[in-house]
Amino acid sequence: MTRLRGLVAGLALLLSAGCAAGAGPSPATGTPRAHAPAPSPATATAGAGTPAPPPGSPASPPATPAPRAPDSARATPAAPREADFPNARTTGPRTRLTPHATGNISVRKNGMVIRGWDITGSLDVYADDVTVVDSRITSTNWWGVNLRPGHRGLRILHTTITAVPGKGPDNGGVDYAVSNMGTSSIEVGWCDVSVFGNALSMGQGDLHDNYVHDLVPFRNAGGEWQHTDAVISGGGGKGELVIRHNTLLNPVPVDQGASASVGLFADTGSVSRTVVDGNLLAGGAYALYGGGEGATGITVTDNVFSTRYHRNSGRYGAVTAWNAGGAGNVWRGNRFSDGTPVTPAPAG
Repeated sequence: MTRLRGLVAGLALLLSAGCAAGAGPSPATGTPRAHAPAPSPATATAGAGTPAPPPGSPASPPATPAPRAPDSARATPAAPREADFPNARTTGPRTRLTPHATGNISVRKNGMVIRGWDITGSLDVYADDVTVVDSRITSTNWWGVNLRPGHRGLRILHTTITAVPGKGPDNGGVDYAVSNMGTSSIEVGWCDVSVFGNALSMGQGDLHDNYVHDLVPFRNAGGEWQHTDAVISGGGGKGELVIRHNTLLNPVPVDQGASASVGLFADTGSVSRTVVDGNLLAGGAYALYGGGEGATGITVTDNVFSTRYHRNSGRYGAVTAWNAGGAGNVWRGNRFSDGTPVTPAPAG
């Protein structure tokens, strides 16, 4: 009997040891690994496909990192500082409006002031020193307001400029909310701009305190997706372009034509004498195209690159085509919404 009790006790010890060992990880599986943290949005560029930070970008992964959200989803909530930028409450007309079903009209009187009009149509300006203020323009034309070559002094203030999607002349699309074909700077301030593919189009001008949003993609008359930009300049301008304290949002998907929030392109000549200061930027393939290798005199300061559409502000990054060695080019104080500095990669 004593021998039998000893055998039973030994068996119990063996079973107890086996259960204790089974409570931990087996050599084949080990402890499950947490998902790798998503790259920190510290870079301004990335290759095709998923953006990734370059060597040297800051990385402080959280203790329990979460899987990366798809780029098509809102990557992070808007930071509180975004509320300080222009929006629907701070832009557009400040007074009651009177309906004017003008259709597409030509303005030919120098010094004309259009105030308090609710315009169904568009304005094609063949005159100097025209002012549009406290008005609304709903267009089905190529533009909302267009200044013709040889003319100057156009001002558009506290005005809503929008269009009817699907009713424009470019295969249903509408191209330019404001187009400056003239010979001098124009002023666009405190305006609420939406729908148009290339909303504010000019090589020289003073664009300030505007809210550009809800651009609508469309296939143009050639059957291709029209490129969309909140602000676009084709280069070659002789005057200065100042883009200051605007909200410039391009929510259009890249596969439907999105280019940039601010696109400085050398399409008709080198980009120069441009200030991009204190804006809220988001969306596009890149939020900012910086003018390319020949760009000079470009100052980009104190802008906030929002991640509301893409985790790096633009689908592939915050900025591209930045010529760091160009004469007079300045990059300073630009950051993502969480305060992370935005550092551009070299142009090329």
